[in-house]
Formats: sequence, structure tokens, C-alpha cells
Amino acid sequence: MKKLIRSVCVLLILSCILLMSGVVYGFYALPDEINTLSEEKINIGPFYSGSLGTKEKTVSKSVVTKGEYKLDVRLFNTIPVKTANLTVRTRPYVVPSGEIVGLRLFTKGVMIVGYQSVETENGSLSPAKDAKLQKGDVIVKLDGIEITSSAQVENLITSSEGKTIEVELERNGEKSVVSLKPVMSKSEGKYKTGLWIRDSAAGIGTLTFYDKESRMFACLGHAVCDIDTGEVLPLADGDIVDATINGCVKGKQGSAGELCGSFKKDREGIICLNDSIGVYGIFECADENEREIPVAAKSEVKEGRAQIISTVEGESKAYYDIEIEKLGKLLRRFARHG
Repeated sequence: MKKLIRSVCVLLILSCILLMSGVVYGFYALPDEINTLSEEKINIGPFYSGSLGTKEKTVSKSVVTKGEYKLDVRLFNTIPVKTANLTVRTRPYVVPSGEIVGLRLFTKGVMIVGYQSVETENGSLSPAKDAKLQKGDVIVKLDGIEITSSAQVENLITSSEGKTIEVELERNGEKSVVSLKPVMSKSEGKYKTGLWIRDSAAGIGTLTFYDKESRMFACLGHAVCDIDTGEVLPLADGDIVDATINGCVKGKQGSAGELCGSFKKDREGIICLNDSIGVYGIFECADENEREIPVAAKSEVKEGRAQIISTVEGESKAYYDIEIEKLGKLLRRFARHG
């Protein structure tokens, strides 16, 4: 009898531990904000369900109409886990593009892409290294003056007369201030710090889609990064222009392909965001005659055959057959959070 009671107690303790683990996991792993489409069933997880306030409508099994809700999430439809904000939207429609555009981005401040020593009367010195400046740092101010270009930085350093300059910079999203002391270059006869900096980037990319109503567009599917540091360029402003393809470099393992083209004068829109999942902006004049298609819900994104639209020659876009072999974590996260 004692063995039976002991076994039951052990099972009860293990059950409590498993239930508490499920609650803790759900609290931290399930999102606080959930965005979905009105036609789509909400799949919270195999062991979790949700109800909308006092209506007690289990949304993991039902379709919810457009609106904003408080979603009470429970483990095994019984144990409270958390309350999430649920936003249900109607299915959006966009115009798939595949058009080639030229992108011009100007950085917020200037990005440090490297540094070198400066030859002086006292030997080889490295002011940038001594100040512990690093590749990828973004200089936003010099002596309190807001920085907008590489030429401005050069002028301020040249006119410093060797006095210490206070550098306000951003590194990994955090701001700090360091002291930088320019030195006189023996060969050039002016004050220098040995900094290599960049204030802009330009290239050719594919326009993914745009929204007729808002005129919002998306390009690339990845961020524009600095070629030397690999860091995402901090955007101050930018634009897209009409472009034409002159050729392309075929991609191979370990090396991405590349479109080669030239810019035209006609500006098509402004760039508002340079993000890890793409470049976004607003068209100045979108084509109202293009055909819209519905955006897929997360449950409709599957592995298998599909088509893409792209331009790889001249200015004519075409459809290409592809095979989706694997859905990456980023796609799942993006589909889940809308």
C-alpha cells in the first residue's frame, strides 16, 4: 500500500512539474501580439487554446471576424497561461512586381568601415584605433555637430588644428561618446585620423510587391548591408529610380548571384525602412492598371512548386518555376506575427 501511495505521489508531483513547465513555456514562448486574417483559423499550439473575453469562443477551432480582441490563452483549455492582443484583419491584396529598380540609400550619420595608420613626424600613429573605434560604428555627431556626410567629417577633422574631438557614436543600438585626437599627416600636410567611412550605398534590386491603396512597396527581401562590415546600413533617407539590366552574374555555392544594371533619371519613390526582411518605401506614382492578387495566409504557405516574377534581362519581367524545399524559421515567424 505504501508503495502504491508513493507511486501516486510521484506521479502527481511529475504531473504538476509538467503542467507548470507548460505554463511557463507558454507564457514566454507564445507571442503577446498576434496578427491574423479573418478567413484563417488561429493555431496557438497543440496544447494551448484561446478564448475571446467572456464570449468563450475557442479560436483555435473557429474563424474570427475582423477586429481587435483580448485572447485568453489556456493550457489544455483549462489552466490560464497569459492574455495576448489579437488583431484580425481582412485579407490584403497586393501587386506582385518583379520589376528592376535602382536603390540609393544615405546613412544616418556615417559608418566606420575601417581605419589605417597615419604617417607623422613622430612615426606611424593610429588615432582611430587609440580611440577604440570599431568597424560598424556609426558616427552621429562630432563636437555636438550632427553628421550628414563623409565630406563633412573630413572638413571637421581637417579644421580641428589637432584638438581633441568628442565623437558621439552608435554601436549595436547603444550610444556612447569617445575622444578622438587628429594628427598631422607628414605626406598630406593636414590633420587626419585614419578613419575609413561611408555615407551612402547604391545598387540594383527587385521590387517584390506594392499596395495600390497605400502605395507602399517592398524590395529585395533582405537588408542593404555595408559591403565591408556586413552591418545593416542605418537609413537616413533614400529613393528608388528606374533601372535597366545589362547582365547578371550566376550564383554558386558560397557566393550569391548579382544583377548588373544602370540607373535612369526617373525617380519612382522614397525609401522609408531598411530592415532585415527587406527595403520598404512609398511610391510617388504607382501603376493603377496592374493586377492585384491576395496575400497568402500562413496556413497557405507550403513547400512545393511555385512561381516567381523577376527581370534578368533588359526591362522585361517573366515568370519562373521554382521549388520551395524548406520553410525557414524567419518565414514561419513572419507569417505567424503578420
